[in-house]
Amino acid sequence: MHTLDQITLIGEGLKRPECVLTNADKRIFTANWDGGVSIIEPDGSQWSLLANQQGFDLKPNGICLLENGDFLIAHLGNEDGGVYRLQQDGKLSPFLLEINGQPLPPTNYVHLDFQGRIWITVSTRTQPRADAYRSDVSDGFVILCEKGTARIVADNLGYTNECIASPDGKFLYVNETFSRRLTRFSIAENGDLSEITTIATFGAGVFPDGLVFDAEGNYWITSIVSNQVIRVSKDGTSQETMLIDVDKNHLAWVEEAFQNHSMGRPHLDNVKSSLLQNISSLAFGGDNLNTLYFGCLLGHQVASLTQSVKGLAPSHWNFKGPTRLTTKSETL
Repeated sequence: MHTLDQITLIGEGLKRPECVLTNADKRIFTANWDGGVSIIEPDGSQWSLLANQQGFDLKPNGICLLENGDFLIAHLGNEDGGVYRLQQDGKLSPFLLEINGQPLPPTNYVHLDFQGRIWITVSTRTQPRADAYRSDVSDGFVILCEKGTARIVADNLGYTNECIASPDGKFLYVNETFSRRLTRFSIAENGDLSEITTIATFGAGVFPDGLVFDAEGNYWITSIVSNQVIRVSKDGTSQETMLIDVDKNHLAWVEEAFQNHSMGRPHLDNVKSSLLQNISSLAFGGDNLNTLYFGCLLGHQVASLTQSVKGLAPSHWNFKGPTRLTTKSETL
């Protein structure tokens, strides 16, 4: 297990960097709660690409880098959701705002697979969302966007969080945060999901959120609240805590509330830790894809950890990202 003194903090003043992405050019991209994406350049400088649309308060949760440098952004509004496209000039346009004739609830994550398909997760239909921080609520779902159409391909999931497709496009993996499991679906040629399989279940104090593969096909998962990184073997038979930073009494307080179905925003919006501020996502990057970068719900920096395990390059690895422009959308 790694120790906190191995952690390096990168960036300054980030606004709820819940989601983190990397690319081959050593750029780091994070969600920016001010309404866009923050970019940390290889030289350590940083800037933000913010939506210039007036009268709309974009709240990015998951972000997805596209080949042309645009981003797809999952909007986690208080009551509204959807996915928006953010262009390099700050223009914001709808990508998907409704499904089956109904407005999308607050939207969690958006993922581009190696086949060019877009997968979107909505954690819950429950309002307020905190009422779904329970093991007995399963109203999350997954949307597939392909060839100009969007449809729900999986439903009744236990707080759907990050998802990732296998490189060959045959399987989709989904973290169900408050059902405490990593779930796999088989993907048919037409995109239908079937053969739902539980790859791993997690015990007390673990709430799976972020999800990536390493080069050997193992799963790396972040747990919110417990500030934890867990490696799950590719066959799901073993789990290893790679990093943890949490006060045991605080975690016990949250766990008791979860078991009593009384968990709410205070249990998520506070953290008692030495360094890390509620790890929510992770990405492999660096020269050899052996540096881990962590997005943090409550942090203002990106944490990084260089170690021996090499990650799998994501589908967007060779995408350049946006060009840095001095415009009204940029915040230095």
